[in-house]
This record gives sequence, structure tokens and C-alpha cells, in this order.
Amino acid sequence: MKIGINAWTFPDNMSIAQGIKAAKRGGFDCVEINLAEEGYLNMSSTEKDVKNLAAAAANMSIELRSISTGLFWAYPLTSNDPVKVDKAKEVVRKMLQVASWAGADTILVLPGAVTDDVAYDVAYNRALAALKDLSKDAERLKVNIGVENVWNKFLLSPLEMRDFVDKVGSEYVGAYFDVGNVLVSGYPEQWINILGSRIKKIHVKDFSRDVGNIKGFVTICEGDVNWMAVRDALRSIKYDDVVTAEIGGYKTLPELGIKHAGESLKRIFKGV
Repeated sequence: MKIGINAWTFPDNMSIAQGIKAAKRGGFDCVEINLAEEGYLNMSSTEKDVKNLAAAAANMSIELRSISTGLFWAYPLTSNDPVKVDKAKEVVRKMLQVASWAGADTILVLPGAVTDDVAYDVAYNRALAALKDLSKDAERLKVNIGVENVWNKFLLSPLEMRDFVDKVGSEYVGAYFDVGNVLVSGYPEQWINILGSRIKKIHVKDFSRDVGNIKGFVTICEGDVNWMAVRDALRSIKYDDVVTAEIGGYKTLPELGIKHAGESLKRIFKGV
């Protein structure tokens, strides 16, 4: 099993190249890069831009195995606004293309959200239709779409996530399972066992149930995740891919935070 870190952990004053170097020093195998409106990876990034970034990472013995983004909060696939839905689909297709250029095999996609003006059943049908459509692009480029479980009031149980993925009906659409995101209402090891081979990638963070809200996310091993149970569940489904930390960085000595995260993940998932 390999360990990775999302580039969001790097401080704002650190370039992506510096962040990749810090990840390497922290013992990570992979870095997850993020598509944004602006910055090192955006909707205007070219094949040359992406391949140069991937080559720079490879020169530091770091793999780019997955692509993430925060753009789906602004442009949900389930929006009432067709312009926003079209933009969301454009983002997905750009991420798939970037992943193909970078040699990554999975992109993270938020399936949408239930809101006061988007009912649950409406969100479900819209998300399902969108992903069925987008799965054709994923199949063409041979890049996985990983549907993430987030705090979006949608796909709230492992059974529902499992059935939703199965209804999409593509081997290139699965789950991007976030361990910390389910702790507020469930047990990540149970989700892992139920989703099984549908899991394309794993995000990890920790969470304190006593806090119970968005401020409850904490550094790995500081919260209530049963890490040994998570590790054993991943082994039981024969998951042998990347476990990627999606965590906030230390405000002071950020490289130390990266190092501590790497040490924790190595101890948990690699036994070293």
C-alpha cells in the first residue's frame, strides 16, 4: 500500500514543486494535485503544463495518482441552474483529461448536494444521470471517477453509496472513500467492507466525535477513527492502492506537520 498527501496541506507560500519536495521528505509516495480556478492546475492548463508537472514529480520519485478539486461546491452536478451543471460537467471532463496526461488513474468527484431547494430524490436522479453521461468520457480515457462521500446531505449510508455506484453501471465509476467524513454518523471500517472493490481511492483524516461539527476534523491519530480496524478492513477487501491524507497543515512549522502525517500513515498502513 502507498501513502499520499493532498496538495491542499501545503502552505500558501509553498509552490507545488516545493510541496512535492516536502512530501518526499515526509516519506510520501504520492501527491494528489488539485484543479482550481487559478493556480498551478486550472481549466486552462495544457497537456504540456501537466506533463511537465508530472515529470517534475517523477524526478523526485513522487507519483501523481489522483486529481481532486473544490470546484464542485460552486458548480454542483445537482444544481437547479443548468449553467452550473454544464460547468460541473466541464470540470469533470477537464479533470479526466488532466489525469490522463499526468498518468493518474482516478479523479475525485462530488456527486452533488441536497439543499433547501434541491430535494433528495431530485439530487439523486440528477447525479445518477450526470455520472452515467460522464462515465463515457471516463471509459474513453480509461480514468476512474471516484464519487466521494462528503458532508453534502447525500448518499448518507454505505448501502446507498454501493447501490448508487452500481446503478451508474460502469467499471470506471466507483467510490472515493473518505474515512474521516463518515465518523460523525457511522463507522469507516463498515463502509469499507460494504463498498469493497467499488473503492477506487481512499482519503484519510481524523475526527473528534465530541466536537461533532466541521471543527472536529483533527490530525491523524488525534481523533476517534479506529485506525487498526480501517487498516484491517482495507486488507480484507484486498485494497492495495494509495491512502491519501487530506488534512489541514500545521500553522507553525508546516513541514513538520507533513512529516508527522507521513510517519503516522507509514506506521498504520505499512507497519514501519
